Amino acid sequence: MQMEMGYGEEEAGSSSAPLKVAQCENGNDAIASCCASEVDGEEKDEEEEERKDGSDHEEIDGEDEEHEFVPGPLLSLKDQLEKDKDDESLRKWKAKLLGCVEATDGNRETEVIFHSIGIISDGCTETMTPLPITENQNSMLFSLKEGSQYFLKLKFSVRHNLVCGLNYVNTVWKKGVRVDQSRGMLGTFAPQQEPYEHLLEEETTPSGALARGLYTAKLKFEDDDKRNHLELNYCFEIRRT
Repeated sequence: MQMEMGYGEEEAGSSSAPLKVAQCENGNDAIASCCASEVDGEEKDEEEEERKDGSDHEEIDGEDEEHEFVPGPLLSLKDQLEKDKDDESLRKWKAKLLGCVEATDGNRETEVIFHSIGIISDGCTETMTPLPITENQNSMLFSLKEGSQYFLKLKFSVRHNLVCGLNYVNTVWKKGVRVDQSRGMLGTFAPQQEPYEHLLEEETTPSGALARGLYTAKLKFEDDDKRNHLELNYCFEIRRT
């Protein structure tokens, strides 16, 4: 009887084990299905957020395109000066701001004419070189002492229309290696009969044995509309004394 009872206990134990396993497996399935539903829900929420973000971006882009600035047609300076010509105070203000109508010729395109470039430095006589430089002219613009300060001086005229944001880039090479590049803004100029004179920003020549010698350079002038008004290739020398 004891053996039968023990056996019966074993059977009961063995019969209960699969039930527990089945319950665990069902529990894991429930947990897995629950996690999967949560993940699916999160993915759906993320997709909805992405769609919302995408639609918001599209709306913003659409608003940017709608509000994109479109410049008006280019008018000649003469036409601008003739507007509101019955208003004497406004006419005088425009003439003072926009310049002389005799220099416009009814042309819409701005023309900047460079007449000369010079060098100003302490202990050195001011020199001026006519522009443009022809093939027969010497491209050596100046020779300066090492460690000295100097200015480049420009003389130019503006015709037909305003030139806005006239700026320059001056790039310097020595033996084919670029050693310096400077940028600067001249400003906005109205057409007038008399030429403008303008000094570029002060520069300092390097000093030392390695700094002495011959340099090549390119001076380029553009405006805000990226129109190229002058490209000047020139040379200069830095000496000891």
